Amino acid sequence: MSPRPAHQDLVRALLDRHGRTYAAEAGIRLRDTPQPLYQLLVLADLLGARIRASVAVAAARALFHAGLGTPRRMADAPWRQRVEALGAGGYRRYDESTATRLGDGARLLLDRYGGDLRRMREAADGDLGALRGALQELPGVGPAGSGIFVREVQGVWPEFAPYLDAKALQGARRLGLPEDPDRLRRLVPAAGTAALASALVRAALDPSVAEEVRERAGQFA
Repeated sequence: MSPRPAHQDLVRALLDRHGRTYAAEAGIRLRDTPQPLYQLLVLADLLGARIRASVAVAAARALFHAGLGTPRRMADAPWRQRVEALGAGGYRRYDESTATRLGDGARLLLDRYGGDLRRMREAADGDLGALRGALQELPGVGPAGSGIFVREVQGVWPEFAPYLDAKALQGARRLGLPEDPDRLRRLVPAAGTAALASALVRAALDPSVAEEVRERAGQFA
């Protein structure tokens, strides 16, 4: 019987194959500046719905390709343009309601924060509950969407790291990794927590990912 792979080997194998954030997959070059932060918010909104992650990522890409990558452009765009962009990305199940809430959310973000999520960060002052609560005041951003946003943004807003939500910890359990966020964080460089969280989510969503990672990790032993 082959030995059980060490935690470090499992994480190495996981990140080698699946260590890409959903923001990166959607073409977002995440930095602490208004446009990529807003694009991450849009992606988190889409990922928070009951729809495949690949479809949400494709829809986000389609929205940005259509020029709707800032709150001002999203707010000013005709509703039909938002619907068509979502449809082009394959996000058809909720396209009309999502198009409405994206417009409403962009307008609220402009009114309350000048379109700049860094002001929301400043208001939260390092309080995770305050940040998630503020995010959930935006139309369509519920607990799932706010959690996804924090999970992805922790690389550039490190005061909220380590943030590994229930889905990421489910992936850790499936791989036989610790389910404690602080212990998981110590398995990667400080800047790698967001990538680890995304990879763990993929393991939670797809059992074949865990099987593949365990097999690959065994080769490192």
